[in-house]
Order: sequence, then structure tokens, then C-alpha cells
Amino acid sequence: MATSLEKKCEEKGLKMTGQRRVIARVLSESEDHPDVELLYQRSSAVDSGISIATVYRTVRLFEEAGIISKHDFGDGRSRYEEMDDEHHDHLIDMRTGEVIEFTNDEIERLQETIAKTLGYKLVGHRLELYGIPLNDKSAK
Repeated sequence: MATSLEKKCEEKGLKMTGQRRVIARVLSESEDHPDVELLYQRSSAVDSGISIATVYRTVRLFEEAGIISKHDFGDGRSRYEEMDDEHHDHLIDMRTGEVIEFTNDEIERLQETIAKTLGYKLVGHRLELYGIPLNDKSAK
């Protein structure tokens, strides 16, 4: 059974080789935001014939087709996630690197208001918050 990412690839007319399908499935099933190295580890565990170069090429192809989005959460690694119909923002735990997805209607309204005040119609945005847990004793 094809994953949502595989279906999006087919809808975009991308040729789906067996290795691309594995990479698409691994990405689609990821609950985190893997970088290429992690995606390679997971994909090569399914198909040992997948090279890291294949993962890089496939990720670039998926990104250029608008099927996945690339994030830089300040840790020096590009991370990826499937493009979603539902908008969400990210909170990054600076201690662990965990990425927490969230939505907030108040933030969405405020962004619209700011754009309108500045004479613009908001057509998109990306919000990343960086924090440390409140119960972190080393936090100041």
C-alpha cells in the first residue's frame, strides 16, 4: 500500500524506483524530522543497496517537486518532513534537539494582523521557536 508521500510523488509525475519508494516510505513514516544521514540509516536498513548519494539525490528531487520541506533548526543539519496540508509551527528544545510541532490560532491571527498593518497580504510563513525546558536548573 502506497504512503501519502508516494502518492504525492506519483501525482507530480515522478518516476518511482524501488529505492525512491523506500526513501519515500521512510520519510512518510518518520515521526521526527530526519536529516539525510538518519534517513540513509533508516532506508539502508530496509534496502542495503541504497547509497547515501541516492538519498541526497532523492531528497533534492522531492524538495524541488514541493513534496517535502527542508528545515534548518540551528544544529547545522538540514532536516526534512513531508509537506502537509495542515499548517504547523515548530518549537525546538535547545538541550535535546527535539522538534515539537504545534498550532496556535492566536499566533496565526497576529501574523495576519502584522502583515496587514505593514500593507501586505500574508501568503505564507514559517515559525520556529527555540527554547529550553522551564524546569531546566541551568536555565537563566
